[in-house]
Amino acid sequence: MSGDYQIGDLVWAKMKGSPDWPGQVAKPLESANKSSKKNARWIYFFGSDNYAWIRLDNLKPFYAFQEKLSSASKLTSFKDAVKKIEDYIENKKKDPNYVLPMPSFKEKKESADDSQKEQKKAAKRMSKDASMLKSPPSTIKKVRRSTPKYEENGSHSALGEELAALPASDSFRDSPSLELNNLGDSPRNVSENISCLAFGFIGLGVMGTGIVKNLIAAGHRINLWNRTSDKCEEIKKTFKFGLVQVYEAPCDVVYNSDIIFSCVSDAIAAGSIIYDKFGVLSVDSALEGKGYVEMTGIGPDISMGFCEAIQNKGGRYLEAQLQGSKKEAEEGNLVVLAAGDESIFEKCQPCFKAMGKTVFYLGNVGYAAKMNMVVNLINSISMMGLAEALSLADRSGLSLKNVWDILSATGMACPYLEGKADKIIRRDFQQSEHALQYMQKDVKLCLDLSDNLKQPLIFASIANEILKHTRRLGYDGQDCSCVYMKLKF
Repeated sequence: MSGDYQIGDLVWAKMKGSPDWPGQVAKPLESANKSSKKNARWIYFFGSDNYAWIRLDNLKPFYAFQEKLSSASKLTSFKDAVKKIEDYIENKKKDPNYVLPMPSFKEKKESADDSQKEQKKAAKRMSKDASMLKSPPSTIKKVRRSTPKYEENGSHSALGEELAALPASDSFRDSPSLELNNLGDSPRNVSENISCLAFGFIGLGVMGTGIVKNLIAAGHRINLWNRTSDKCEEIKKTFKFGLVQVYEAPCDVVYNSDIIFSCVSDAIAAGSIIYDKFGVLSVDSALEGKGYVEMTGIGPDISMGFCEAIQNKGGRYLEAQLQGSKKEAEEGNLVVLAAGDESIFEKCQPCFKAMGKTVFYLGNVGYAAKMNMVVNLINSISMMGLAEALSLADRSGLSLKNVWDILSATGMACPYLEGKADKIIRRDFQQSEHALQYMQKDVKLCLDLSDNLKQPLIFASIANEILKHTRRLGYDGQDCSCVYMKLKF
């Protein structure tokens, strides 16, 4: 029976990161690329209204497994899908000629193409080695710490050497980014990476807006909430193929979603989303069996506190810290540092593929936050050094452009410093890629951690004072490279 599925047959279809999902074998549309796998069927998924090529060994006959699989998941979207296939069966009994009204995959593609034109993004070629990038990293190697672990009092820990799980180096790039322009060029890649889950997203700030647009463009259903609803409604109007729902409170997003992403400005805002009235924890049992992904830049202690609160409500917690700027968020080129519940990490793979070019899984909750802080500190001090050197060059009568031209010919040049040097040379601080106050927040998190560990951070302390002084001069909201103006005078 497993190899004899015909168009119209009801099945349970298995996709990576999702439970067996109710579906129907459908006729492949002309707009859907043919599967490279001979033993596959074009499946329509109930509830999500998505399509994908599914191998025969990942299909099960619906009626034979109905009793076993109908209650296999507590996900809201799964229950909705089961109800819809049961409604279809009832309609079929009443009217043998009843035909399921399936949304057109071609219409979705054309809508994505329209959104693509509105975004006006340059086309990018997908990686030639796409076969290597289809699935999340499966090879994990353990990395030995380069230095012994210390306790808070400075003595050597008796716990022994600590191991952290990192993807093997040849698996770092998990997938090409999925942008609006990629949807029109490669519908098969889009359909393969669409998840059956309903995703919630809280926060449409500097990073969140670009991330959400890429998620929707990749075909994911998104439930939105933002403190100002205008941003949500604007996104809903931009994408016209029914993938966006806007809700009035974070608790509504939780109730209607399987996995919820939070991406707000700082730890205080992130905490209010979780603990306030109508927040994530306000509805009993709403989080049961669901995932909560914290993408806000926070410290490890705060993240572990969030984790405990989510788990006490029956949820699963993953921290997913983001490396990149506003531009990289819009282009889907972020680096994602994840730690926490590994099952949620696997289920989030389709979303990570849409928002980022590289994903790391670092182990237990807290490790991603600490890694993010370390990388941010390197960025901050590097940028401070560049700004101070250019202030010296300007005072001594050198052309800042000439300084950068020479520096760019050396091994010290990198895209990050190039972008900051360009802003300093043009005095273009208004268009912020990394706002001054957020850089100071990142440095302060590092100093707090260093206090707990009694680890001196001399350069970070100086950088923090420079950032504080620059903020006092009224530069909040401008790009962090504006510290040049403080260092110059």
